[in-house]
Amino acid sequence: MRKSFLALALAPALLSSCSNEENSTLKAVSTESQAIERAASSKAGMGAKPYAGGTLFRVWAPNAAKVFVTGDFNAWSTTANELFAEGNGNFSSDVPGAKAGERYKYIIQTPSGESLYRNDPRAARVENSVGSSIIHDPDAYRWTTSGYETPKFNRQVIYEMHIGTFNDSPGGGPGNWKSAAAKLDYLADLGVNMLQVMPPAEFPGDFSWGYNPSFPFAPESSYGSPEDMKAFIDGAHKRGMGVVIDVVHNHHGPADLPNWCFDGPCYGHGGIYYYTDYRAETPWGDTRPDYGRKEVRDFIKDSALMWLNEYRLDGLRFDGTKYMRTLDGSGDLPEGWGLLRWISDEVKKNQPWKILIAEDFGAGDAMTRSTPSGGAGFDTQWAGEFMHPIRSALVAPSDSGRDMNSVAWSINQKFNGQASQRVVYTESHDEVANGQTRLPEAIWPGKADSREAQKRSTLGAVLTMTSPGIPMIFQGQEFLEDGWFDDQDPLDWQKSKNHSGITNLYRDLIHLRRNWNNNTRGLGGENVNVFHINNQDKLIAYHRWDLGGVGDDVVVLVNMSANSYRNYQIGFPKTGRWKVRFNSDWTGYSSAFGNTASLDTDAYQGPKDGMPANGSMVIGPYSAVILSQ
Repeated sequence: MRKSFLALALAPALLSSCSNEENSTLKAVSTESQAIERAASSKAGMGAKPYAGGTLFRVWAPNAAKVFVTGDFNAWSTTANELFAEGNGNFSSDVPGAKAGERYKYIIQTPSGESLYRNDPRAARVENSVGSSIIHDPDAYRWTTSGYETPKFNRQVIYEMHIGTFNDSPGGGPGNWKSAAAKLDYLADLGVNMLQVMPPAEFPGDFSWGYNPSFPFAPESSYGSPEDMKAFIDGAHKRGMGVVIDVVHNHHGPADLPNWCFDGPCYGHGGIYYYTDYRAETPWGDTRPDYGRKEVRDFIKDSALMWLNEYRLDGLRFDGTKYMRTLDGSGDLPEGWGLLRWISDEVKKNQPWKILIAEDFGAGDAMTRSTPSGGAGFDTQWAGEFMHPIRSALVAPSDSGRDMNSVAWSINQKFNGQASQRVVYTESHDEVANGQTRLPEAIWPGKADSREAQKRSTLGAVLTMTSPGIPMIFQGQEFLEDGWFDDQDPLDWQKSKNHSGITNLYRDLIHLRRNWNNNTRGLGGENVNVFHINNQDKLIAYHRWDLGGVGDDVVVLVNMSANSYRNYQIGFPKTGRWKVRFNSDWTGYSSAFGNTASLDTDAYQGPKDGMPANGSMVIGPYSAVILSQ
């Protein structure tokens, strides 16, 4: 393209000093050069794609009469660089000299002559949600970690986090990728191996949960640059941890949307990217994308694949899929179902090891059923049927309010008979805000560090780490963070020092869940048998196993009462010595605990609880014991 500009620049001078034959040749070159400059691009890709010597710009604007791109590279000229119609609603052109880091916007000229300045809906970087788009070089970051492999689904332990509050100080701006990266060693030591980041796509303002995205292709500017985000992911991979992000496509915005009435017509509501009838309505604003329109489906699919490919993410969590596949929680939206299936098929075709998580709470087995069988094809989904009964049992003010049958039911549930198809937890961003509090705070409001709150909330941790499913904890849960989640209230890291024993308890549980010492493999297995339910005295026991045998079979005994038991009889799957791998009443976890001597026990031949062997256990109040051979 530089040669074209050179020919045009030299043409007048050369024509005045050449022969007629030479003039004819140069005129042809000049005409050809102008045609090249005025042609739509033959390069692939949507949005702004830098190449050696320039940048391709391509945008979807089917109602535009003309489209121009203006920016730093042409001194913000309104006419210097026109994009040309491709005949499919797209306009494109190659712009020599435009380079990564320069700002730009589109100028959409409507048939009536109005000029609309628009940000690029596919901008991969922005100044902020109301600033200019920025040309982004996807290859600018130099990755340092090689050979990393995403953990198998049944071996994952998820840590949900919010970049703005994870590691920050009150006042000023939010936390960012660099401040969060400073805690990666801490997270690796804790033992989690999958970091689930609340939505990091550009949103209005500097503070937000992130579930109001304006630019689904651009990282939030207040958190840092795209390279900062990649450095965080690179650092996590270096330490053996994967990274998943939340993506939000059940609605967009609703504020600062660059694609709202993008190319002029609103059609009564929002224009080409959105439903313009009753289908636009969602609980978060009337901005549901038009899942039935090919260009919008491509927009959403391409965003998902960009995060997985360019940012080397290990998976995606789709927020509120119920409002993609239905209108209002009921009534099918077939094109939404189809989009979810299409995206999962695209991911599984090329990167089946990357996890797709749905937050749905309504589709049951269908969300994680394979697409050939009529499902959405996701790998797993958040399990409200685990969280709600468990939290109810733990928060109940008196022992009589703890329903052990409901606890047993929660432990037993699976989707499509597969343990890893559900994510189990007692805290998430939803469960610790919106009028609800952190679990220790809910157990004793105002005294989240009390003995009762410590004892019962850590029982929730035991149930999470030992039940079938992919376990998840929410940031700060491991050191008794109190109150509720707020996007302007950073974690209080002093609590990690004040309650370091509780953090050690979580670390020990996570290590057991991941079979670090090769003696609790069954916690990652498919099999569970809740063989002992004592609703009167509030105890429960269950057997977890993968293939079975030494180092595999695990027995968990949980006491949800204020009483301790010195000779409590339960069944065992095998005779012989069963070693205590964990006792939640150990004073090493908290000086408020009782240090009940729950010791190794011998199981003897003889049926009990439907098991072939039996033995006796010592267990403290509001305590749990984990045993294996």
